Amino acid sequence: MNLVTVYTTNHCPYCVMLKNFLSEQNIPYTEVNVETKPEIIDRLVKMTGQMGVPQTEVNGQWIVGFDPNNIMIALRN
Repeated sequence: MNLVTVYTTNHCPYCVMLKNFLSEQNIPYTEVNVETKPEIIDRLVKMTGQMGVPQTEVNGQWIVGFDPNNIMIALRN
């Protein structure tokens, strides 16, 4: 089973696009809103070196931004 976590904010259009993509593909995911959990930002920066969202963790692999192709590749690995 794939573990997918999407890190988002409230006003991020790419976050909405990513969540829509995952839903359309019937890929279950957990959403973590970094606006409501700002302590998570430190973890993101440590893991990816990036503060922006969306960031997606797929089975331990990090994908920064709205990148459906790399998400699908990560799901197959």
